[in-house]
Amino acid sequence: MCHFVEKYNVPGPRYTSYPTVPYWDLDSFSGKAWKQRVQNVFLQSQNEGIGLYIHLPFCESMCTFCGCHKRITKRHEVELPYIQSVLKEWRLYVELLDKKPTIKELHLGGGTPTFFSPENLELLIKGILLYAEKAENPHFSFEGHPNNTTQVHLQTLYNLGFKRVCFGVQDYSEKVQRAINRIQPFEHVVQVTNWAREIGYTSVGHDIIYGLPFQTEDDVRFTIEKTLEIRPDRIAFYSYAHVPWRKGNGQRGYRDEDLPNTLEKDEQRRLGKRLLLEAGYEEVGMDHFALGQDTLTQAKNQGKLHRSFMGYTENRTALQLGLGVSSIGDSGNAFAQNVKSLEEYQNLLSHDILPLSKGHLLNREDGIIRKHILQLMCQFETTWDDDIKSLENYPQILEHLRMLEADGLVTLNGKGLKVTATGRAFIRNICMAFDLRLQQKSLERKLFSMTV
Repeated sequence: MCHFVEKYNVPGPRYTSYPTVPYWDLDSFSGKAWKQRVQNVFLQSQNEGIGLYIHLPFCESMCTFCGCHKRITKRHEVELPYIQSVLKEWRLYVELLDKKPTIKELHLGGGTPTFFSPENLELLIKGILLYAEKAENPHFSFEGHPNNTTQVHLQTLYNLGFKRVCFGVQDYSEKVQRAINRIQPFEHVVQVTNWAREIGYTSVGHDIIYGLPFQTEDDVRFTIEKTLEIRPDRIAFYSYAHVPWRKGNGQRGYRDEDLPNTLEKDEQRRLGKRLLLEAGYEEVGMDHFALGQDTLTQAKNQGKLHRSFMGYTENRTALQLGLGVSSIGDSGNAFAQNVKSLEEYQNLLSHDILPLSKGHLLNREDGIIRKHILQLMCQFETTWDDDIKSLENYPQILEHLRMLEADGLVTLNGKGLKVTATGRAFIRNICMAFDLRLQQKSLERKLFSMTV
């Protein structure tokens, strides 16, 4: 295993989409083309319902492990103007559609959604629902910070249809918390988790990260053992993505040598996975674990698991719209991302212009590869007939896969492949074998975090 870890620890995407954002064809994209594809897919699938991701970018302090798009401020007067902009963007989309949309899935991400007051979150969600219907069994979820999520936050959102919440834990070691500027007592996590369960949330998740600065195996063990005392329904146990070269990133606050090395990081991963499996959690896709009764586990076992810009979900909607700065929308055959500047975002919307920054229109080849990468990320296997064999670069894909098979990471047959138990740790590398854009372009791969 040590040999494989060193061999395959290279920069690579996490594949929340294909093509990945750095390899989008920006020249062929236009706002007009995006609007047309949104209209077309909505018309074709309007009985299915749509997904909404709303990005709430504000945080009161900088967590130095975070690579997400955020705005650090303690000025809460920014809340209402931002909500008004998001609702304006939503109305512009609704005007494109030929009937009132039905929302099947909605997720509030950040930033810190619970930076916003319960009253303003209620204003936001009611404003969204003013122009839409809720599906019969909608999946509404949000990300909560244990330090500032109040019982009122939880009750307010629950009353609006939210049944799922995920709390960012990261690590319980005091020295690691100081390094990542995330001082968060265990008691806070216990309190918000208990509140959510008492109110009636059907799924409470915790995020845990390994590979953090100054983190050791003992820290990972301690964090997971404390987590198992609470026993959340879902646990995301994932690798710290060290990308300090990104603009506005707080990861320059420590040195590369303060991080666990490749082998130490992999030992942390193996230890954490073993502890979670021994505690009765099931592995659900890459980096995710859930209890057997959780709907995510059920979706995995039924072959219905899906992965999108909102992460793993049991829902799949043909149309997913992203609202807010930096958000990404997905129409199935196109992607579009909003501008990242808060000022530009609000200015464009004040002039009734969708705040699009860039996008990509998928071609036939993209669609084929996307399908197989999605199946690998959700089911650890994929099958094919003549679709992938029709690609000009199929021999190149097959050559990569045979090298992976020689290392025992996959097993190939005439109709597809299965990822082995060893190969699951290298699922990003396996997906990269299909990623023709990554292989064909000369872009700097340092755009991505390391795969191990």
